[in-house]
Amino acid sequence: MQVEVSKHTEGAKEKTLRPNGLPESLIRYDARQKDMATNSVTELVEAVKRPRALSESTHSHPFKRKSESDETPPKPGRRMSENVVASGRRNSEGGRRNSMQRISENPENKPAKSSRLSFMGMKKKKGQSQDEESIEDGFIEYGEEDDEISDRDERPESVDDKVRQKEMRKGMDLATTLERIEKNFVITDPRLPDNPIIFASDSFLELTEYSREEILGRNCRFLQGPETDPTTVKKIRAAIDNQTEVTVQLINYTKSGKKFWNIFHLQPMRDQKGEVQYFIGVQLDGSKHVEPVRNVIEEVAVKEGEELVKKTAVNIDEAVRELPDANMTPEDLWANHSKIVHSKPHRKDSPSWKAIQKVLESGEQIGLKHFRPVKPLGSGDTGSVHLVELNGTDQLFAMKAMDKTVMLNRNKVHRARAEREILDLLDHPFLPALYASFQTKTHICLITDYYPGGELFMLLDRQPRKVLKEDAVRFYAAQVVVALEYLHCQGIIYRDLKPENVLIQGNGDISLTDFDLSCLTSCRPQLLIPSVDEKKKKKQQKSQQSPIFMAEPMRASNSFVGTEEYIAPEIISGAGHTSAVDWWALGILMYEMLYGYTPFRGKTRQKTFANVLQKDLKFPASIPASLQVKQLIFRLLQRDPKNRLGCLEGANEVKNHSFFKGINWALIRCTTPPELETPIFPGEAENGNNVVDPELEDLQTNVF
Repeated sequence: MQVEVSKHTEGAKEKTLRPNGLPESLIRYDARQKDMATNSVTELVEAVKRPRALSESTHSHPFKRKSESDETPPKPGRRMSENVVASGRRNSEGGRRNSMQRISENPENKPAKSSRLSFMGMKKKKGQSQDEESIEDGFIEYGEEDDEISDRDERPESVDDKVRQKEMRKGMDLATTLERIEKNFVITDPRLPDNPIIFASDSFLELTEYSREEILGRNCRFLQGPETDPTTVKKIRAAIDNQTEVTVQLINYTKSGKKFWNIFHLQPMRDQKGEVQYFIGVQLDGSKHVEPVRNVIEEVAVKEGEELVKKTAVNIDEAVRELPDANMTPEDLWANHSKIVHSKPHRKDSPSWKAIQKVLESGEQIGLKHFRPVKPLGSGDTGSVHLVELNGTDQLFAMKAMDKTVMLNRNKVHRARAEREILDLLDHPFLPALYASFQTKTHICLITDYYPGGELFMLLDRQPRKVLKEDAVRFYAAQVVVALEYLHCQGIIYRDLKPENVLIQGNGDISLTDFDLSCLTSCRPQLLIPSVDEKKKKKQQKSQQSPIFMAEPMRASNSFVGTEEYIAPEIISGAGHTSAVDWWALGILMYEMLYGYTPFRGKTRQKTFANVLQKDLKFPASIPASLQVKQLIFRLLQRDPKNRLGCLEGANEVKNHSFFKGINWALIRCTTPPELETPIFPGEAENGNNVVDPELEDLQTNVF
């Protein structure tokens, strides 16, 4: 199979380097396009093997905003449940376990005979909470006749399926916020000779008809032509020389020679020292608003256009600041990882910290030589995680090692820097502590807590029916809520909540891990005072409600990141997202713990995204679940983040849901973990984790 990527990648310019040895292009496209091509090949192979199963995914384009596509993906059919056979779960590591039975997404030909329960018609019972009363359309429970598993829905154990299983469970980083700004613009670097273009938006490429390879490294002069006004060009050059902004109208030309009127805004971007890093050039095609007689753009259109391009430039400025300065030296790029980590108040007396502190007090800087590899724990697209022991002690740690070259090629440098910064902020019992960070010639390494209970994903997989009982779902979900509350209070949007990233501590509590897709911003704590009706004020004086503490991250992001099955609708649509995406992911997590699979999973990535945007939420009747847990999941999985639980009052809103009634939030660490059908720590005979993947052993050899 051949996939056309030349229009999108930097092509031969991929190898063009700056004087500092780093790529000239602000974004590296090659690795990303290879991933997309691999995904396309996987989908093609599946389509050839099972054309009927995948035919519906070829017409949906959830990557595009609604305005870009008139096509509506066909309404998906019912999802089959797993009540007949306890099927194997999907494997996050490439299919070591039996795959989950395939779930039908094709509409049934026969009419539905199952009983559907519409909760809109339910009367409110005495003492029933508002959450129990307000259930909307789309919240449907299916009877047993809908839960039959057909033979054609059995997922075969094939190499292709294993690749797909692994892909759908791994974190995605498909685009930065900068790349998702759907406007015509370029970014140039005046610190390089001739102020060349180092970034061009997809919209700019469409407008000018050039490929990315033809544009990167060139000055914007190639847009000029016979009717381009030299006086206007001089204004732009003067603004560049004086490092000021300017907005002009001029005639430019596409690659085919077609002329267009361009409302052009140039704006310098300055660093913390006030020095110019880049120039942002925003273009707006004003050809439709040209006055024929005067041959100029209409004044009203000019005014509106200038406001738009200036606003766009501000958004671009914010987005570029998420990325590291392209002119930094390689040494400066990884400098933060060589900084000494200091203990936090709640962890300083732990045996792990005391052991680390002893090394630091000896005058040595902690590095790879201080740790003995025990076994590899897992791997991702930029590195691997290893169980290590601090030399001369019995203290075990988890070491995350990330390949520098891979991170450069995959635009992950800013993610790695953010993860290190986030880990250094954390001081919470349900989150890992950072004990040390250092670098080798090829890798950067983070030393954090080791959790012997492993992944919640594996714990679910060891259960006979691959699901948890409701009391266990409540326990783990409550601890996740507390962890998310702390993260949001620190200005952190987690963005990758899933069973693989929920680890089980030795005492049975959870800990969230893996922050390379997280967003760090500022946070403004608020104290919300409940409003009281004047007539009821006297009656409620004795039982007045306490003020509500709310602390949520302030700044929104628009990066296309997350895990396919857990990704929120607003991330797919590109509308910009806030910490509300974490409450969506909590709803998906609870659903998977309860039913053994996620509600919007599709056979292809495009189908999954289409399901997330359009498919009704369904609760199979095969596994009994209380009305309260279904209501909570329903409230968390609202497609409009403004209507999503947790959006108005943060974690407090989620905590007060009736499903969590009886939880003592202040003493949640003292709560005894529920008994599971298969315990967290199985006997050695049952424990299959001692078998180490040869590929992981090779990765460990590369690091050590």
